[in-house]
Amino acid sequence: MTLLVCAGLGFLGLAALCLSLARHHQAVWSHPPDHRRRLGLRGAGWALVALSLAVAIHRDGWAFGPVDWLGALTGAGLLLIVVQSYRPRALLWLAPLAALLTVVAALGVPG
Repeated sequence: MTLLVCAGLGFLGLAALCLSLARHHQAVWSHPPDHRRRLGLRGAGWALVALSLAVAIHRDGWAFGPVDWLGALTGAGLLLIVVQSYRPRALLWLAPLAALLTVVAALGVPG
């Protein structure tokens, strides 16, 4: 379950970082982000990526946590690349779905 939580947080973080770029933002909403939205997306993106690393280290320790995190982040990044390449507007329903699955997986992981 730790990998699912890390992958979900990583996907959401990478999606936010991706949408902070004008090109990708326009592919989803047909207008570039204003300065405030761009900074908000960047901040949220980096915070979510850092949170995914923190979760991995907390659950699996320093020996395996970063390895699990890197694998989960790689999978999340590949999914985001495919989505942004072929169906960028799918992020409108994929991001809430990823958030829901992440919360469900996090609640299912014993602390």
